[in-house]
Amino acid sequence: MPLVGAIDQGTTSTRFLVVDEDGSVVAAAQRPHAQHLPRPGWVEHDAAEILENVMTCISEALSEADLAAGDLAAIGITNQRETLVAWDRLTGCPLAPAIVWQDTRSAGIVERLAANGGTDRFRSSTGLPLATYFSGPKAVWLLEEVDGLRAATESGRALLGTMDSWLLWNLTGGPEGGRFATDVTNASRTLLLDLATLEWNPDLIEAMGIPAVALPEVVPSIGRLGLGVGHLAGVPISGILGDQQAALFGQGCHESGSAKNTYGTGCFLLMNTGNTPVPSSRGLLTTIACQIAGETATYALEGSVAMAGATVQWLRDELGLITNSDEVEALARTVDDNGDIYLVPAFSGLFAPHWRPDARGVLVGLTRFANRGHLARAVLESTAFQVAELVESIKADDEGIAGRVEMTELRVDGGMVVNDLLMQFQADLLGIDVVRPRVEEATALGAAYAAGLAEGVWDDTSAVRAQWTEGGRWRPNMDQSERERLAMRWSEAVKRSLDWS
Repeated sequence: MPLVGAIDQGTTSTRFLVVDEDGSVVAAAQRPHAQHLPRPGWVEHDAAEILENVMTCISEALSEADLAAGDLAAIGITNQRETLVAWDRLTGCPLAPAIVWQDTRSAGIVERLAANGGTDRFRSSTGLPLATYFSGPKAVWLLEEVDGLRAATESGRALLGTMDSWLLWNLTGGPEGGRFATDVTNASRTLLLDLATLEWNPDLIEAMGIPAVALPEVVPSIGRLGLGVGHLAGVPISGILGDQQAALFGQGCHESGSAKNTYGTGCFLLMNTGNTPVPSSRGLLTTIACQIAGETATYALEGSVAMAGATVQWLRDELGLITNSDEVEALARTVDDNGDIYLVPAFSGLFAPHWRPDARGVLVGLTRFANRGHLARAVLESTAFQVAELVESIKADDEGIAGRVEMTELRVDGGMVVNDLLMQFQADLLGIDVVRPRVEEATALGAAYAAGLAEGVWDDTSAVRAQWTEGGRWRPNMDQSERERLAMRWSEAVKRSLDWS
């Protein structure tokens, strides 16, 4: 039976999965990496640590299943999308800490770029507002703040790329001829890619002052990118998808109008809009969903939330109210409701649909009645409230979506979907069923499916969709009046988070 590997390089950890042609997980390994927070608003990773973890996870997973790399038909890569790495082409060493997608240090650069044309200055070409979230402003910050980096990029010695480019380059040879490329989904998150041409936009590159020679080649998501070296010698690396696009693909959302939501470090709702980019009037992002080599790209509307699982981590690591993340549900169940307490986790500002970098986290409604259980419940409910805002926005942005049908259920995946209390509350807020797949790691599955499609393990996307099976379902059980009351209270809490920074 053909086997396919998937590297799932996430914000807090890296996983490697081996799946068979039925989409079942044969082997898996996972390693966390350090989160470096040197200043308020700064979030950094060590790219060398992440690369080492990738190699360790591959070795551990293959050993677990008594496999060799040669037993794999292909490997796919999925990754945290906007995190940026700068490295030396000759030595292969990172030249600075990787700047993580949550990082807000480029706020001044964003304001400077927006001074001429506003935050929507580049939206008609890129589908994105100017925001610290995206990779382009992070690259500008590195070029301005890291000594010697601009000269090194202009000479062709230093490279700038998102995590997929860093991994692909190293896995295919690194300084000894590694492939320097990024796929269209990751490229569409930089504020530098033209959604129509699927190429770097020279006007945007010039506006940001980024040397074009330092940027990777833009390639389709599905198609052979190179062969592995070392203990991966000869293994085709044949697919790259940004993590949220990989989850969309892994959930079988290949047709216009299909949607999924991923509950990870952040929370990301994507709806496939077919072969046409659909502009948003409600604060959503227009992005690329996927491109199969030789075919037209497909696009998506996306709502991005910065803090979901990361809010539970804050409860654990900074407040110490729980020792393990999986304890949050039990703590939240010690109370019957939120006690009229609302947490807006705008720790890095608010992403979609608000796009307010001035927002900061607030906890409102506190009385002496409030206890640890109410806070835990407010933490979980904050994720569901933010997703409900995204769903309302995506419903309002339906004009131009080919084959648009009413959303009657929402497919979900990611680490938080094991939390029954959160999933039930999500269904209650949305008023539709929330459905979990049998294999919850849709992101890694999407990368595996992409690579397997490129190498003929699966014939087409319909064969991939046939692998999807339901693993859990939550049906709404809340009166409309209560749903509206909660939404109003959340809206009031959000207003109190604005204009702080």
